[in-house]
Amino acid sequence: MKEGRKHLKIFCWIIVGLIICLDQLTKYIALDKLVDSESLPVIKNVFHLTLIGNSGIAFGLFPNGTIIFIIFSFLAVGIIIGILIKKKVPEILPNMALALILGGAAGNLIDRLRWGYVVDFFDFRIWPVFNIADSAISIGV
Repeated sequence: MKEGRKHLKIFCWIIVGLIICLDQLTKYIALDKLVDSESLPVIKNVFHLTLIGNSGIAFGLFPNGTIIFIIFSFLAVGIIIGILIKKKVPEILPNMALALILGGAAGNLIDRLRWGYVVDFFDFRIWPVFNIADSAISIGV
C-alpha cells in the first residue's frame, strides 16, 4: 500500500473512533443530565436539549423495528468495513464519507444493542431530534 493511501486509511479509522467516542460520550451525558422527554432550552425556541429514545429509523419512521434495524446496521457496518479495508480508493472524500457513515452507524448500533433504541437529544425545533451519530451519517451521505 502506498504511504499516502496508508495514512488516509489510518486517518479514516481515527475519524471512525472519534465519532463513536464523541457520540457515546454525549449520549452518556444526555442520559445522566436530562429527564426523558423534558426539553431544556439552550437558545429558547431555537435549540433545546430534549432526551428521547427513538426505536425507529430516521425521523422516527418505522418505530419498534429494533431487530430489523440491528440486522441492517450490522450489514451496513460490515460492508463499509470491507470497503475501507479492501478497496484502494485514493481520494479523500469517498473515504471520509464512508468513515463518517461507519462511525455514525456504529454509534447508533451500540445504542440499539444496549437499550433497544437510539438516544437522541439535539432539538432544533424545526427538525426531528437527533444525535452526533445521525449528524455523521447525514454529513457522510
